Amino acid sequence: QVQLVESGGGLVQAGDSLRLSCAASRRTFGRYVMAWFRQAPGTEREFVAAIRWSGDSTYYADSVKGRFTISRDIAKITVYLEMNKLKPEDTAVYYCAAGTNIGDVRQGPFGSWGQGTQVTVSS
Repeated sequence: QVQLVESGGGLVQAGDSLRLSCAASRRTFGRYVMAWFRQAPGTEREFVAAIRWSGDSTYYADSVKGRFTISRDIAKITVYLEMNKLKPEDTAVYYCAAGTNIGDVRQGPFGSWGQGTQVTVSS
């Protein structure tokens, strides 16, 4: 497994931007998929975005498409989630996940998870 550490959450106003980071503990990421999920109070965890480490293909939930951008820095073994035009409904704990041999990035399964970082968007 890979250890993942998220950072960058916080309290912002609607319309603001935030960038989340997810640093991984080791290299050899050729077949990995890195993803962001989120979970709001009283709801199930939901897929937000994903990126294939090799090839750079990206995937987004419809609710964030056009506002969020996922990217990776190979040298830093870090994945980012740039969130723009934030809405109150984006409020949640955001989790970074990593896994291998994943066909459907929205389903996983992802074997490694970070501890989560809180994002709160006020109206």
